[in-house]
Amino acid sequence: MGGFKKLAGKAVAMDRVNVDTDQIIPKQFLKRIEKTGFGRFAFYDWRYKENGELNPEFELNFPENQGANILIANKNFGCGSSREHAPWALNDYGFQAVIAPSFADIFYQNCLKNGMLPIVLEASDVEYLLKAAKVQPYKLHINLEEEKVEDESSFSVNFTIHPYWKKMLVNGWDEIQITLQYADSIQEYENNINTFELVK
Repeated sequence: MGGFKKLAGKAVAMDRVNVDTDQIIPKQFLKRIEKTGFGRFAFYDWRYKENGELNPEFELNFPENQGANILIANKNFGCGSSREHAPWALNDYGFQAVIAPSFADIFYQNCLKNGMLPIVLEASDVEYLLKAAKVQPYKLHINLEEEKVEDESSFSVNFTIHPYWKKMLVNGWDEIQITLQYADSIQEYENNINTFELVK
């Protein structure tokens, strides 16, 4: 994963509460074994009509909302099942950050583990962003190092993130890469275990 320090881009609004992971990526697409290629199935049941054509009434299909990399959502985003495919689909669609007043816990963790930044803001701040993003183009600037979200007007707010996850995102690490930083210590431990068994 690439390091995540600053992000500037178009933000779009999905003003729906309790968007669950089965809407983010429906279960029939979970049989894929790759982490890529899920973007075209994101929000499939809302995004497409039964005949396979794009649904013009779905907000992410609006012409003015194309090319966004920041999603502004409403409360309890990512609820439902624990499928890790949900952040894969959002990321492959093009989103690098999601802002909401609350997330389902497992979805929040899965985003962080896959290099996507979930940002929790007060409901009043999210309400402002949801309204502002309905007038496009609407751009946001996210600074992870300073833990700040700003638009190009007067909006500016700080968010919090656990130092462990912040360090992972800034450095572009996943949990395997963190483990490999201790490879020498792990090898030393294994060597000592083998030596102990020989002495026995």
